[in-house]
Amino acid sequence: MTTQDIIKKVKQIEIRTRKKTEQTLMGQYHSAFKGQGMTFSEVRPYQFGDEIRRIDWNKTARFREPFVKVMEEERELTMMLLVDISASMDYGTRNELKREYVAEICASLGFSAAGNNDKVGLILYADQVYKVIPPQKGRKHLLSIISTMLSAEYVAAPSQIDVALQYMMSVFKKKSMVFVFSDFEDDYDLKILRVASKKHQLLAMRIADEKDNEIPDIGYALFTNAETGKQVWANTSSARWRYVFAENQKKKFRQVTEDFENSAAAFMNIKTGDDYAKLLYQYFRKR
Repeated sequence: MTTQDIIKKVKQIEIRTRKKTEQTLMGQYHSAFKGQGMTFSEVRPYQFGDEIRRIDWNKTARFREPFVKVMEEERELTMMLLVDISASMDYGTRNELKREYVAEICASLGFSAAGNNDKVGLILYADQVYKVIPPQKGRKHLLSIISTMLSAEYVAAPSQIDVALQYMMSVFKKKSMVFVFSDFEDDYDLKILRVASKKHQLLAMRIADEKDNEIPDIGYALFTNAETGKQVWANTSSARWRYVFAENQKKKFRQVTEDFENSAAAFMNIKTGDDYAKLLYQYFRKR
């Protein structure tokens, strides 16, 4: 993409996601992710129905009428977006690439966070951490994150989620809401996943294309692994071969789902083109 293409795409994503966020996600986001506690806001005269334990006895004694302390939730939270930039994410057979779809989801999550005055940060990773944008607030910061995702160079290397999680835990100590985006084609360290899910609120989203699990009959074809460069010939005309391939893919991602759920982390399997706002809304409601 050229610089002009990126700017145009960022504006399109902002227009699409802000409306969807305001109508669908923002309220549920606020309810799902509570603040870190309560803090003092003000003192006002007692009203019928106020809790007795909120009475400010010093001010009540001074003015000879009851006053209560008003408390408000400490809302400021931190959202971290961990985005896989391995080459297999720079792919798509529908109207958009996986990377563009991820950018749109991240924009919706980011606008939900911004609407609740929360911070948003970004980590781009594959076999190592390639780019980090520390958490900050505001629309300008969020648009910078989206632009960075769209302009990133995707690398021919396996994605190592462990590396991204370890880096995040070493640098960002405060408990955060962590959203991990990947196609989960590569292995990961289950122990690190469990540690991360204990320290943070973790949701992983497997971004898939409709052709990831099923390959059509196109005869003999040469397949190339976008991350390792390894090539293999396959006879896709064989119904048996296609069946085994599809079943192996399903089995692998059933295991990934189980690993995350057993680690007290949430996992969502989503294909490009799906209504991600509806799926996120359901996730927030469950929380």
